[in-house]
Amino acid sequence: MNCDLLVLSGPNLDQLGTRSPEIYGTTTLVEHVERLRRRAESWGWTLEHRQSNYEGDLIVAAHEARAGARAIIVNAGALSHVSWALTDALAMFPGPVVEVHLSNPAAREPFRHVSTLAPVVAGTIAGFSALSYDLALSAVATLLGVPEAL
Repeated sequence: MNCDLLVLSGPNLDQLGTRSPEIYGTTTLVEHVERLRRRAESWGWTLEHRQSNYEGDLIVAAHEARAGARAIIVNAGALSHVSWALTDALAMFPGPVVEVHLSNPAAREPFRHVSTLAPVVAGTIAGFSALSYDLALSAVATLLGVPEAL
């Protein structure tokens, strides 16, 4: 993988904009990614985005990221709460990984209160709707030493 930043999006995130807008907002995944891409490009970074409704695709992307990406932003959707396999794949990545949630999982159903990813990510940004992605990008850039990241 030849990019500075990999953005991973899990199951059902391709439905953003229409899926439960009262929880996730009306911004589409494409809009989120394009906003991140413009900001990343302002730092001279390249961004690759992978969305899949299949756990294995996300694991393969995390493996591939080890060959060149500097950081990962991951919104694994419901896999955040159950996927030890994705956790293992992200644990092998040598750079910073930031977990993102548009909603606040701690304020939702009990099964969403635990993240299997939490032990292997640098941090989690949750509950700020579209701003969650922007905050995650600022966090990654700060961890990588971009002076104007915040």
